[in-house]
Amino acid sequence: MLNKNWQKDIYQISTDKSRLDWQLIYNFLSKSYWANGRTFEQVSHSIEHSLCFGLYAETQQAGFARVITDYSTFAYLADVFILPDYQGKGLGKWLIETIFSVQELADVITWLLLTKDAHHLYKKVGFQSFPYPERLMVRKKGGIE
Repeated sequence: MLNKNWQKDIYQISTDKSRLDWQLIYNFLSKSYWANGRTFEQVSHSIEHSLCFGLYAETQQAGFARVITDYSTFAYLADVFILPDYQGKGLGKWLIETIFSVQELADVITWLLLTKDAHHLYKKVGFQSFPYPERLMVRKKGGIE
């Protein structure tokens, strides 16, 4: 199990799942545009089976992200958020840069993410529009909205 910590001023990023506030994560995600309607059980299951990054202001959780990966060929960056009280401090950028600095993820060939409104942030760390959208397919329970 990967267990790492990074410090910057009063903020810390940790991959230690025991520090995560699962209820806070659920409360945020269940109201987000991308995870609206997920149950607590679904959020819990997704945390259990992902590499998670908690962002903390001292001991209070301030943000979250998770990576679903085989650590070699593919990784999906998901559920990235910074709580509103902590936005505008560069913490989102630091969180993403920290994820990409993890040695165990250094050899991942393809990263994927879905975003509605944060393209500007992700372009700064190397993401780009998918060059061949006609090749990309999705299968979603309940159909596509």
